[in-house]
Amino acid sequence: MGPRLRVAALLRWHGRILLCRQEKPGKEYWLLPGGGAEAGESLLAGLRRELEEEIGLAGELVFEGPIAIAESMPPQWTPQDRHVVHVIFATDLSHRSLEDVEPHDAVVRGTRLFALDDLDDIVVHPPIKRFLQRWQPGDPAVYLGSLWAR
Repeated sequence: MGPRLRVAALLRWHGRILLCRQEKPGKEYWLLPGGGAEAGESLLAGLRRELEEEIGLAGELVFEGPIAIAESMPPQWTPQDRHVVHVIFATDLSHRSLEDVEPHDAVVRGTRLFALDDLDDIVVHPPIKRFLQRWQPGDPAVYLGSLWAR
């Protein structure tokens, strides 16, 4: 089985970033909202569908990007391990209210807006904190390489 393709959005709101909290046994981490793109679906269509399904974010959104591509896979990969390619887009939501943004997906345990300095205190998957803290609208796309959050 090949890599899983995940589309995600860097959602900015007045200088903050919206992240989704997820839990696994003994672990809590935060990630950009998004999910798997389906066969026959464009990346942006998949992203829009995932944002509506996962956090209730609907409406016409204009995205920049992809702004980054990252891989998550263990260094000693085996067929039982996951290999995920993250394609990341961005948009600024500062022009709208976020009252209607709340988790709809059973996997998402909550959403929160983080100031860029607050990212140092949490686990982000894939581990792209420095990229999130430095990226500015209009920056060129970047490949972040192979990443693995332990």
